Amino acid sequence: MTAGTPTALHSDTDGDAEADRQAVSREIERFRGSSISISQAMALAESRHAGATTADVSFDGASGVPVYRVKTLHNDRIWRHTINAATGEFVGGEAALPLAELDRDDRSNLAALGAIRHRLADAVRVAEQAASGKAISGGLVRERGRLNFAIVVISGDDLKEVILEPPGARTK
Repeated sequence: MTAGTPTALHSDTDGDAEADRQAVSREIERFRGSSISISQAMALAESRHAGATTADVSFDGASGVPVYRVKTLHNDRIWRHTINAATGEFVGGEAALPLAELDRDDRSNLAALGAIRHRLADAVRVAEQAASGKAISGGLVRERGRLNFAIVVISGDDLKEVILEPPGARTK
């Protein structure tokens, strides 16, 4: 085991695999009990800064109050927002990280995000329709020089990952 890695991430026995399945089931149940959708959480976070676009969003039901963690891109900064999944209220303050502090790959991905017409919110809608479910997280991934949106959707009792390449996202 490496230092700093939570023990829960290590699956050495079937009991651990069962515990992992139960944890995922609890997370799905907490998500289903939330009043605010992932699309609403993104819109709330983007409304904080005119012209902001969502770069990453995830549901976190592990804490006492289920929340969405939303990262938006605006004015060469990544803004981190925490939104109560039941009420839509912002939890705590927002935090900003200058893009200059990110590694080159992350800066490249975010620059590409700013250059394309399609937004993560569009990808969430498409993924939810394609997988017949509700998105629980979404973000950017780069595979073989292509920037893609990776959306995780809850469909029935399953998690499905939907990868979408926005038009114009290929590196030149």
